[in-house]
Amino acid sequence: MSIDELKLVVLSALRHLVNTDSLQMPITSIDLLTRVIAYTPPAGLLPDKPPPRLRLTDLSRFEGILETLSTGWDEGTLKFNRDDGGFTIMDVSLASSSSLNLPKKRKRVIDEEADSAAGDEDENEETPVDESSGQTLSALSSLTKEQLETFTLIQMSTAKGRLLAQQFHSPDDTFEPICSHITKDECAKARRASSLPYDPDAPISICDGIHFRPLIRPHTDPSLGHCSYLNTCYSEPTYAQSPSIPPFPGSSHSYTPGMRGPTSLPSGLGAGGRGKEKAPCRYLHYEVDWDQGDGDGSEKRNKEVVKPNTHRLGLGLGPTGKFTKKLPPQWINCDLRRFDYSVLGKFHVIMADPPWDIHMSLPYGTMTDDEMRAMPIPMLQDEGLLFLWVTGRAMEVGRECMRHWGYTRVDEVVWVKTNQLQRVIRTGRTGHWLNHTKEHMLVGVKTVKDDDGNLKFPSWVNRGLDTDVIVSEVRETSRKPEEAYGLIERMCPGGRKVEIFGRKHNTRPGWLTLGNQLGPDQISEEDLAARIRAKYPDRPLNIVK
Repeated sequence: MSIDELKLVVLSALRHLVNTDSLQMPITSIDLLTRVIAYTPPAGLLPDKPPPRLRLTDLSRFEGILETLSTGWDEGTLKFNRDDGGFTIMDVSLASSSSLNLPKKRKRVIDEEADSAAGDEDENEETPVDESSGQTLSALSSLTKEQLETFTLIQMSTAKGRLLAQQFHSPDDTFEPICSHITKDECAKARRASSLPYDPDAPISICDGIHFRPLIRPHTDPSLGHCSYLNTCYSEPTYAQSPSIPPFPGSSHSYTPGMRGPTSLPSGLGAGGRGKEKAPCRYLHYEVDWDQGDGDGSEKRNKEVVKPNTHRLGLGLGPTGKFTKKLPPQWINCDLRRFDYSVLGKFHVIMADPPWDIHMSLPYGTMTDDEMRAMPIPMLQDEGLLFLWVTGRAMEVGRECMRHWGYTRVDEVVWVKTNQLQRVIRTGRTGHWLNHTKEHMLVGVKTVKDDDGNLKFPSWVNRGLDTDVIVSEVRETSRKPEEAYGLIERMCPGGRKVEIFGRKHNTRPGWLTLGNQLGPDQISEEDLAARIRAKYPDRPLNIVK
């Protein structure tokens, strides 16, 4: 697709968005791009083919088009501001459609419950129009040069915010868009049907998104539609292969650190059946449809990552105030109700995914509310953050436990669960009244108050870097999204971190994991190993460095 074709799509989208009052200025270039992507261009915009569709990866080209419009656009004017914090569109206005330089009229919305004593006003209010150019004036257009400069300055991010964003910006591009038509056949049909003029004999082409192929087995009944659980269905062999999309198509057999490989299934499940006494799932399941020639992602995988030069200011460096190399993954296999937590020392971050008793049948043991309250969480921190996963009735019990342990809830993260096809799951495995498609992670801070009784926040916490919503694919039972760890590590770079109630797939560099399904202990901190040996002399330890 040429830049001129993209420009036509952008112009059409801008006309639509301005005429329908769908834009609120100022707006960032990425936000405006998402509006343009969601816009459907009219048929016939290009005479002999369907109009191209912009993608999020076209942001630099999109900004280039906007810069061109700002210098010469016959239909209107566009003003933008570019700085280290990003590209911001300050104002967009269109020329009046009328050849007469008359003020436009719009009907005033009348509040029927308004006080009648206010008097009768003209039901038509005038929208100001520039008499010389015939353009509708926006609110920003009436500002003086000094006022506009002041407004622009207020909209700019702070130097600290820009430095933090640069420091924690992800340098790799791992986003793989999924085709909304799911299969290659449906994608080709849709593209052929949208071509102008329609040609049933046109060469078959598909988009460059990820596609899936249905798994048709002897017991499969396609008329039933796809399984609600898809690759997380206990009767599906691909249960051992989620997440469904590897880092790049065709690389499903090369497992990299942090990526999940084959795993053991719950007892009696998987391998095409729900145990010997139950029949296999008859609904449709899918796998990634990758063929030779689709590309293997080697170009991205072998691309050298160049990190920008870090600034010299001590911003966002965490509790230690300096960059530190992460320790290898550590874990202790123990009964969390009876283990002596005093040997662990103090931590800056605690994350816990407790086996709450949510009054449902679960594939693991649970703990009572009293057992949860008795957990010795307070001794693990003098100051710091607590991230507590809750669901169902545990949302209230978790808040109560947090207060009982001496923490103040300051925020909450919501994990919206998607399935293998990256759509919101329709059938959660929890929920008494509604099927749950989300989980909550409470964010608490150790309750430490100053002399005036105000809550003291740790000075080393990086605030305002992430949002409170994670949209991520569901994996095996109780496994949380990788994005949660990234969020926590950006809030607290370095420092000591512990995850309680973890499993082997939770172990990761820089973290100590506690759980009863971890296997032989592995420790890399010498002082921690010494304390464990002193308390449990006969306990075998695997020391790694």
